Amino acid sequence: MSNSDIDTQLLLFRRQYLQLFEPDFLAWPPPQLLRSSDAQTWLHKNLFDESRNPRLPPARYQLRVLQPLVTRIEKAIHHAGEGELCDDLKARLASLSTHGFPSESLAVQENAYVTFTCLPEHRVSSEENDDAADDPTVTLLEHRSLVQGSKVTGYRTWEAALHLGAYLLTEAGARLVAGKSVLELGAGTGFLAVLCAKHLQARHVTTTDGDAGVVHCLRHNLRLNGLDDGRRVKEAKRLWWGEELRGMWVEEACECEGYDVVVGADITYEKGAVMTLALTLQHLFDLRPRLVVIIAGVVRNATFQAFRDECVRRDFLVEEVQFGVKPMREQKCLFYAAAMPIKILKITRPA
Repeated sequence: MSNSDIDTQLLLFRRQYLQLFEPDFLAWPPPQLLRSSDAQTWLHKNLFDESRNPRLPPARYQLRVLQPLVTRIEKAIHHAGEGELCDDLKARLASLSTHGFPSESLAVQENAYVTFTCLPEHRVSSEENDDAADDPTVTLLEHRSLVQGSKVTGYRTWEAALHLGAYLLTEAGARLVAGKSVLELGAGTGFLAVLCAKHLQARHVTTTDGDAGVVHCLRHNLRLNGLDDGRRVKEAKRLWWGEELRGMWVEEACECEGYDVVVGADITYEKGAVMTLALTLQHLFDLRPRLVVIIAGVVRNATFQAFRDECVRRDFLVEEVQFGVKPMREQKCLFYAAAMPIKILKITRPA
């Protein structure tokens, strides 16, 4: 594949696919590209070949993408009167079609590998990528259905985390993290922690969540990304907001790790947690007065504003970071919708 424009279209399709983007919204490659035997070989190699890609999406999702992809290829070939569907894609479709899938009710409970492409802003704008292997990625094992009927939402990566990740991949955002010691609150799947440690040159990251089950899965995701060596990321910790931090492991960590930045996303959605989150920030400022806190949240209801008001009431300096969500058709990585506003707050304490 030599045409950089064509390569970009294939890469975009692959990035969306690995992030388990809904097939109806995928940026399907155009017919003239799908007719190419080289393009079909590339698609099989990079999207469906399990021997080359050990962390592919679930088989059911693969089939949901491969069926319409093959249909599009066959239509493109028929209209042009030339070419044919490559044998590898035929074989993979036959294999998936005869796959013994569990029932829908059981399928939604399956774990799924989700791979997020984390391109720095300058690489997105320059479009200098010409090989899927060049993409910096974060791969997480998510339990995407476990939020149903449960208040635990930490088993999947939500929009505000992706939005904050997109900001941290800009030049201004990256400066907040590079060479710094980072503490993450309400880590969930660990997307932000992995991004900071793996791709943003954070000196150290401590990642925390209040749910023991989420912390267990979080540790697994650190291992998936090669961050379980204890050097860049300390073992994930359980942290209850609102507790006094002095005398806990947090106080010692503040001394040893010298936290510079606190990050958190999608952690202001619950009314009861707003007060305890602000109190925890108060305790952290007491231990590390020069902390910079970066919190992102979807403005679903009044809770985000309530959190902001509580921070102001405690005499924190609160600044809204001006970083808008790109329309989905303009997103080249970290794909997410913004049906509701997503805001990022920078919070500090006056000197």
